[in-house]
Amino acid sequence: MKRVIVDYSKLTSNILNLLIEKYPDGYEYDDIISFQNSKGETISAVEVRTDDTIFLVKISKKLEKTMDDYMEDEKSFDDSEFDDFNNDNF
Repeated sequence: MKRVIVDYSKLTSNILNLLIEKYPDGYEYDDIISFQNSKGETISAVEVRTDDTIFLVKISKKLEKTMDDYMEDEKSFDDSEFDDFNNDNF
């Protein structure tokens, strides 16, 4: 299974849909996974899965706002600019 770390700025509508499905009322403290990346930085993220990929989406205030905005108006989100993004594997 592929594992991918994703920053809020690299979200696609597919990943946002997974986040909204799994955390319709927002995520709780118990949902947060903390780990150190290859640079020794502590990363906090929430997990969503597809059949072949585990996504760890980095937590930030901007992630929460992006999720809220997407829930309000899904059509306003344009993920075409994220089609060719680079992810950090973990």
